[in-house]
Amino acid sequence: MFHAASSLVSSPNSSQSEKDQHRPSPDRRSKQRDAFFDNAKYLAIVLVAIGHSWEPLKGDSRVLQAAYQLVYAFHMPAFVLISGYFSRSFDGSPARLRRLVTGVAVPYVVFETAYPLFKQVVDRDPEAAVTLLDPYYLTWFLCALFIWRLTTPIWRMIRHPLPVALGIAMLASAAPGITGDLDLPRVLQFLPYFVLGLCLRPEHFLMVRRLSVRIAAVPVFVVALAFSWWAVPRMDTGWLYHRSSAQELGVPWWVGPVMQLALFGCSLLLTACFFSWVPGRTMWFTTLGAGTLYGYLLHGFLIKGADYRGLFEPDWLHGPLGEIAVTVAVALAVTLLCTRPVRWVFRGVMEPKMDWAFKKRDVTAEPVLVRERKPARERAKADA
Repeated sequence: MFHAASSLVSSPNSSQSEKDQHRPSPDRRSKQRDAFFDNAKYLAIVLVAIGHSWEPLKGDSRVLQAAYQLVYAFHMPAFVLISGYFSRSFDGSPARLRRLVTGVAVPYVVFETAYPLFKQVVDRDPEAAVTLLDPYYLTWFLCALFIWRLTTPIWRMIRHPLPVALGIAMLASAAPGITGDLDLPRVLQFLPYFVLGLCLRPEHFLMVRRLSVRIAAVPVFVVALAFSWWAVPRMDTGWLYHRSSAQELGVPWWVGPVMQLALFGCSLLLTACFFSWVPGRTMWFTTLGAGTLYGYLLHGFLIKGADYRGLFEPDWLHGPLGEIAVTVAVALAVTLLCTRPVRWVFRGVMEPKMDWAFKKRDVTAEPVLVRERKPARERAKADA
């Protein structure tokens, strides 16, 4: 999901802040976008869309349920981590806050309104209410990204941000009383991945892209898939969504913090393996990495529309060939949604400029103050 970088990751795709990270600064005009991160964002958003398409299909298929759990164990952690990495420069300045509003808050309002209206029309459900406090389907990530980025200066300031964030997530997993407004439980439980992204540097990504890591990732994923197959009847998939407390999942409170630690370790291991396989060179899909926000937010209409109209119900879709066909179709669809023509059509609601809503900066104010202070200092020296 992840304008994710998004990201969503935008991201989640990328949000305006993420694009600014890639855009050359005046003193670094020769630098270009890093193909690795664009590739990672694109591949992550494809996995997000595929995971959503598997949800109405998995049913009694243990193999598909195992693959579903495996994908959900790392695709959003990877997307959130990338979003954190590209939020490192957020300092709360007016320019950054403006990009946060236009690139995250405005799309959240638009799609948080559009999805319930879409359900009312397509699913003929008059009870689908429009509310900005209860994120609908995919929009939780935009809400979370907005909150995470606002807190970035705090995480950059404290001495041990990751242990603190992990402690918050562990407490959130054992606190059923946390309000569901703004999907706060999921915001808190995914927080460590965002904070870890803030702490990472380019050399950390180079470490996992070594050949030895790529080779080791093969048996890791094989073992993880086998474990997922074993865990299908034994583990509640709700743990992977990070939106419920232990008590709400029917287990004692202390299981929540333990599961948070276990999932954090497993997700990081699988995310590192995923990154090791991401190409570092320019590929045919590299340019699509800049449009992952579009693919993330728009593919939900396709998945939900098909679900509302019963398109996932035919029996042949629940067999191996049908599941493969749906997987390929959704991967192609989300790829098209990341392309330049789609971004051109929807740019007005996903990356609006909104010059009319913000004050213009007075570029002359600072030089005037400097000129005024200098004579004052000289007069002070003369008086001394």
